[in-house]
Amino acid sequence: MRAGRNHVRIGGAAGFWGDSALGPRQLLDGGDLDYLVFDYLAELTMSLLAAARRKQPGLGYATDFIDVMRDVLGDALARRVRIVANAGGINPQGCAAALLALAAEQGLEPRIAVVEGDDVSALLPALHAEGIELPATVLSANAYLGALPIKAALDARADVVITGRCVDSAVTLGALMHEFGWAPDDYDRLAAGSLAGHLIECGCQGSGGLFTDWEQVPDWANSGYPVVECRADGSFVLGKPEGTGGLVTPAVAAEQLLYEIGDPSRYLLPDVVCDFTAVTLQAEGPQRVLVQGARGQAPTPTYKVSATYADGFRSAAQLTVVGHEAGRKARRSAEAILARTRAMFARAGLGDYSATHIDVLGAKEGFGQAVMWLAVAHPQRAALEIFAREIAPAGTSWGPGTTGFGGRPAVSPAIKQFSFLLDKTRLAPTVHLPDGTAQPVPHPGVITGTPSPQEGHGLEHSGPARQSSCHTLGSHPKCDTSPTGEGWRVVPLIELAWARSGDKGDTSNIGVIARHPDDLPLLREQLTPDAVAAYLADKVRGAVTRYELPGIHALNFVCEQALGGGGMASLRHDPLGKGMAQWLLAMPVAVPPNFTSRRT
Repeated sequence: MRAGRNHVRIGGAAGFWGDSALGPRQLLDGGDLDYLVFDYLAELTMSLLAAARRKQPGLGYATDFIDVMRDVLGDALARRVRIVANAGGINPQGCAAALLALAAEQGLEPRIAVVEGDDVSALLPALHAEGIELPATVLSANAYLGALPIKAALDARADVVITGRCVDSAVTLGALMHEFGWAPDDYDRLAAGSLAGHLIECGCQGSGGLFTDWEQVPDWANSGYPVVECRADGSFVLGKPEGTGGLVTPAVAAEQLLYEIGDPSRYLLPDVVCDFTAVTLQAEGPQRVLVQGARGQAPTPTYKVSATYADGFRSAAQLTVVGHEAGRKARRSAEAILARTRAMFARAGLGDYSATHIDVLGAKEGFGQAVMWLAVAHPQRAALEIFAREIAPAGTSWGPGTTGFGGRPAVSPAIKQFSFLLDKTRLAPTVHLPDGTAQPVPHPGVITGTPSPQEGHGLEHSGPARQSSCHTLGSHPKCDTSPTGEGWRVVPLIELAWARSGDKGDTSNIGVIARHPDDLPLLREQLTPDAVAAYLADKVRGAVTRYELPGIHALNFVCEQALGGGGMASLRHDPLGKGMAQWLLAMPVAVPPNFTSRRT
């Protein structure tokens, strides 16, 4: 913490491996920071890093981190801005070695600490013997560690902390525990610090990116990356560097708060079980939002382990079709490709596809332009090499106006993800300190009793449902939006609400925030789990559960079996559920005669 001020400023410089190089430099120059934090690791990223390390043992980390450090490391050290990044992937020591080599080139001597202990691969044979069902080919298996190892590294005066897999918000919480001396059982403050990390862990999503009212967000080319200004009592202000694009308002913060959470009263992390239901968001000047009200309780005795495995191969093709009945021509083209290649498989002695998926994007009827999306999976690469060769012939064989062929589609391994829980005592998180010593780190506090099979963190492991509806396709009740009195009319949900959606595996959550608090009862009455399940029946095949966050006037819908398997397992055009909120915002809602649009 800087002398003369009572807060700590932390900038979220990256939300994924591949984020813009703009963030670190922008935050360093304009953020008046104490810390620069980076979140690189999605579930799929871990499998890609594992594959990279198998090919070249020195790899297995997020190389983008080294690229951006080439630009900012010297200035960060000179300005006493400390850096925390989960860029280590499955090879944190390799990442540290690369950074040390870069520092030597630049004549710098940063104190680098490395966190290890998340890799569960060595335990897999024992876990299998104990009855845990594991795939035959596991590519990666990593536990989500918490903030304590990061705190220990900073306590040892590290300038840079490099971790492997940890929960996304831990890079922020660890810094706050170090700065304010928060105890491991100070659960309300740990929950608040975790929320601060959650709001900045996805980069620009916390400062106007993907906002429902996107036209209100200025200067996309210079979008501001988010900054949290945190105080010792756990309250904090969300903002961004002055003079940048983007937008920070209570509505923007509410959307990001709801992103990829399950039960908001039991958001499970390694260090704390968070309750966000009473969180409040209040504008505190231009582009600043005061966040208060997070509560916490003791964490569970388990870590969530995310593992990935290979399951055959996949490929996806696109064609653009223009003209009359473009959508029908696009669909017929996809069906013809499948029929032709199935016949070719049979002649070659190959089995059928294990899965196929057709989407037609754009014009569905009449004159216009449509894009054919055809994704397929097969146990054998040879079959999909045949498929890949049979896309281009559509340009001369079938529908008039067929164009937009982008080259032969790639065939790649189908990487799938699965999770399980592991007793914390079976792992040994360790911090390798700048002085060359290794320091074991205690596990976060635990609660007594046996964890339920659903405990973990995020969407896949939510607590007990408050309102739920399990349903089967074809048996949904109709959405009841009929007027309840004279003069009532129907408008799309977007007139009353903001919304954002995210994913965890095959589960998608859709957070819906009332534009005006007075509209929440109307939304609660009409957006029942059954009504949402019915409206999204072509996409959601499992249970829909609704939770409430009265502090921000919001509802959170957790939709199971919603993404065709999710991630790389899905053949859908939107495997991460980014569009689910957009679909729901078109849902018709009945409003009274005196209603005026809340959109401005």
